[in-house]
This record gives sequence, structure tokens and C-alpha cells, in this order.
Amino acid sequence: MDRKKVTIPALSAKKQRGEPITMITAYDYPGALAVDEAGVDLILVGDSLGMVVLGYDSTVPVTMDEMINHTAAVKRGTRFAHLVGDMPFLSYQADAKEAIRNAGRFLKEGGADSIKLEGGAALAPIVKAIVDAGIAVMGHIGLTPQSASKLGGYRVQGKTASAAQQLLEDALALQEAGAYAIVLETTPDRVSEFISKQLAIPTIGIGGGVGCDGQVLVFHDLLGYFDRFSPKHNKRYANLKPIIVDAVKQYVADVHTRTFPAAENSFTIDDAQFEAFVQAARSTVVHSDGQHAEEGEALGKIYG
Repeated sequence: MDRKKVTIPALSAKKQRGEPITMITAYDYPGALAVDEAGVDLILVGDSLGMVVLGYDSTVPVTMDEMINHTAAVKRGTRFAHLVGDMPFLSYQADAKEAIRNAGRFLKEGGADSIKLEGGAALAPIVKAIVDAGIAVMGHIGLTPQSASKLGGYRVQGKTASAAQQLLEDALALQEAGAYAIVLETTPDRVSEFISKQLAIPTIGIGGGVGCDGQVLVFHDLLGYFDRFSPKHNKRYANLKPIIVDAVKQYVADVHTRTFPAAENSFTIDDAQFEAFVQAARSTVVHSDGQHAEEGEALGKIYG
């Protein structure tokens, strides 16, 4: 069956059928090509690019321009998946007008289909304003990395009855504001499943357990490409970092031993054309210039 572009109604239909939804992050054109070909439903250009691509210590320093540039690159490699742009820190918290403008940039300049932002009931008015402006919004509650310092670090959220109740209220508020889906990050599995069953819109878990309507992983975590740390919720389906390092080591060794480039990696010139080039080179050497004279003598030694 021919693949079709994934739409928000298609995602909603998957929830109604009980069919799991798949989402992966991607940050560049080749990554998008691979992820899209693999058949995922959604591609998230996450602000996690700050840590796994740009080398920041957190997601906080990531700028709108960085997010737009990476989203546009991912867009060029995406045909079928629904593309989500992640709103970076302070791109939406100040006021609704700024939030709408920045969300709009993801669609106009980045080519995204929708945007994602972090925050619960307190951000519901911003979500509603963006949705009312005609831009689809995915919510994100639980562990919200942009405000990790406020939460006391990267900790599981919703572990007490009152905290779990707040998560439910946050989810319902986002749904009421018009969000089409919600990410649940680092939340207890039974809490995530309960919340998922109360919502008409899909939930996407990252450390939220199997009871969510879908799952998301970071591209570099899944592939073992980024090994500064591997969160508990991650599953490595490959271990690319040592493979890449070994390949580069082999390249370095081949260059040092002059086994690369070999004949099959090089280009040739016709003997007659090369001889004509050498003769022309000799005639253009300016012997009155000491450096050029030395070059002429070197040519003579090499080519007789």
C-alpha cells in the first residue's frame, strides 16, 4: 500500500484504533531521510539538538534561528512523516503575540506541520492563542527539560498522588486549549496510562511507559551515536559510536601509510597531455625570481 502523508486526523484515528504511534527526533537532512524511510509517524526536530548536535550542556541555550535552520533541513528530507518543530526556551513564555510569531516561523521558514512546547495548565492560554492562530500544537508535560532547574533536575515527575493529579489537570487543560497530542516525559507508567485513557487526544511517551498511545526516542540515543549518557528510558538499537571511531582510525592509518588514496580513488591524465603541461609549466617559470627558479629546478629534477 502506498504511504501517505501523516496528518493529525490520522494520528487521532490511530489512538481510536489502539494502534501505537511512533515518533523519532531528527536534526538534519540525512537523518530525516533515514527516519522517514523507516516509516515513523512523526519526526520531532527537538531542542535536544542543543545537547546531541551543538554540544550545549542543556537545551536552554538553543535559539529560534538554530531551530529553524535544523527544521528546514529536516523538512527537505521528509516526505511522509508529520514534522514537529520544538519551540526553544523563551520563544513562547513571554506573551502570546511573540509565541504566535515564533510558532509561525516554524511553519513559514522551517516547513514544519506543527509545533511543540513545554508546560501544563499555566501555558494553556498560550497554546490556545497559537491554535486560534491556525497553528497545530503538541503539548509536553512531566519532565520538561527547559525548566529542569526549577524541577530540581532531571527527575521523574508525578510520583505522588498530588503530583500525578497535577499532571492529569495539566493534560486536560492542554487538551481543552486545543493541543492535538501531548508528550509525557519521565512519568510513572501507571500514571501515564491512566492519563492517556482520560484523554481524547494521543499521548506520546518518553520514559512514560508502554501505556502511552505512542513513543518517542532521540535519534542519537537510539543509535548509540551520542554516548555522554544514556537515559534509563532509552533502548539502544545500535551502537554506532565505536563503529564510527574505528572507521576514522582506519582512515588515519591508511593516510599515514599512504595506502589511501589508492589507484581506484585517484584520477588520471593522458600521458601526452601531462607532458604538454610539464613543458608549459617549465616555460612559465620566472627564473629571475629565486623562489620560482627553485621551483623550475625541482621540476627539472623530477621530470628530466
